Amino acid sequence: MKHSNKINFVLNQSSHVMIILAVILLTSCSKRNLTYFNDISTSKDYTITDDRFTAPKIIPGDLLQITVNTINPESNLLFNYGVVRDKSEDASPDSNGSKIDSYLVDPDGNIDFPILNKVKIAGLDREEAKELLKSQLSSLVVDPKVEVRFLNFRITVIGEVTNPSTFIVPNERITILEALGLAGDMTVFGLRDNVLLIRETTRGKTIHRFDMGKKELLSSPYYYLKQNDVIYVEADKNKLVQADVNPNTLAIVSIVSSIAVAFIFSFNNLFR
Repeated sequence: MKHSNKINFVLNQSSHVMIILAVILLTSCSKRNLTYFNDISTSKDYTITDDRFTAPKIIPGDLLQITVNTINPESNLLFNYGVVRDKSEDASPDSNGSKIDSYLVDPDGNIDFPILNKVKIAGLDREEAKELLKSQLSSLVVDPKVEVRFLNFRITVIGEVTNPSTFIVPNERITILEALGLAGDMTVFGLRDNVLLIRETTRGKTIHRFDMGKKELLSSPYYYLKQNDVIYVEADKNKLVQADVNPNTLAIVSIVSSIAVAFIFSFNNLFR
């Protein structure tokens, strides 16, 4: 009779422990949609015209590399003063380790260019800025050749990605998918249906949310990123619950698990 009571006690306590553990497991596990563009049919091909890319506009705060070439060596030296300057402390290093002067676009959208002085280029893309400078230089030199490059075209990816970081984009053309690829893709806790994009414009910041599971992203004006874009991948509720779990709770779960194991051994000993 005593053995029967012990068996019933162990069984009752073990069932309680198992129920607690099951509740913990069920609350920590939920279905996650990890698929991109899940609304694309597997039996149909889609063609999307790639006409959403627009060249990035120059905005205040941009750093530009501007070089001028003419048939006159003296003019080249004048307009490219110190473009390559080995011992400059206020220049940006290029891939070869040399120092390259950069032109900072001031808050009014101007750069301070040799001879021309203040030139307003904010709101223009690279090609438009080249044509503007070429037009103004043509009154001073014959057939000037102008090149303009961004030195600070960067995007930032943070949140639930494998490698959150800021990335330099050398060709000034990058998509949201490529940016996530640079960051090692989203983790399993990343909310794919609510990714946040923060974009700087001449009018302030634009904030947009989009769903990585919808094919309409591929035709969105936000599919191609602009300089200084920030992508934030929010964590789902499971990650938030884990972050909020009190260490004491984890200790209790560990103790409960140990008790469950002890009950199982006790139960086995009753029948030896």
